[in-house]
Order: sequence, then structure tokens, then C-alpha cells
Amino acid sequence: MEHMFFRRERPRVPTFQERLDALKSAGFTVTPQGGGARVSRAECGVDLAEAPGGYRIDERAGILSGSEIATLVDGGFQKFFRTPSGARRPATADLLKALHDFEEDLKEALGETSLYNSSLGTVSTFYQYDRLTDRDRGVPKRAWD
Repeated sequence: MEHMFFRRERPRVPTFQERLDALKSAGFTVTPQGGGARVSRAECGVDLAEAPGGYRIDERAGILSGSEIATLVDGGFQKFFRTPSGARRPATADLLKALHDFEEDLKEALGETSLYNSSLGTVSTFYQYDRLTDRDRGVPKRAWD
């Protein structure tokens, strides 16, 4: 009796250009820049760069603000968008929904898995709570000091 060995076909990993083409087909605007591309739709955008195994996301997706992408910051009392140059903009419900939909559609067009916790809502890039003085140095600040 002969033994049969079953081999699974290896999944084909799309090239960076094929991924960009898939994004264009899904209705995203793809603008080449440097070794990557800016992917945008309406007021949302993200920068992708070519990397071994396909691509990498340089920063989280965010709201377009001029030539920059403002990423979501959780200030504890309020969420806002902040650009790399420091400009801030309040995170309204409409912007948060647009960003969440953008990220979900982006993952789908790239063939990525959508994780449960990020599917529940928008995930902040930074968490910046104003009452936690010296938190990153490990020195707790008490209210009565």
C-alpha cells in the first residue's frame, strides 16, 4: 500500500504593487511617495511602505491635515487628533466613525484579519492622561504633594 502525503499549497503573498492595486480597486486613492504610498479616502489616510513580506504601516491611520496625518490621542477627558508637527483637532463622532470605517475597509482590501477588539471601535495611537504627572519616570505624583 502506498502512502499518500498531502501537501498544502503555500499561500501566495501579494506584492506591494498588487496590494496598492487592490486598494485602488476598493475605492481608495493611492499616491506614491518615496518608497511607499499614501492611501486615503475622504478625510482619512495612512502611509504604507514596501517591506519584506509585503508592506508595513509607518504610523496608524488618521485624519488628513494638510500634508500630515493627524493620529488619534486619548487625553483621558477627551479624544483629539494630533499631527506630527503638534497641531490638534477635536475628535468628533463623525471623524471617529469615518476613521474606524476607513481602517476596517483598508484591512479588508489588504487581505488582513480584522481583530475583535479593534473592530469594536477606534483605537488611539497615544494615551495621554493629564493627571499622571511623571508617570513615565515611575515617580507617582500624589494629589496632596
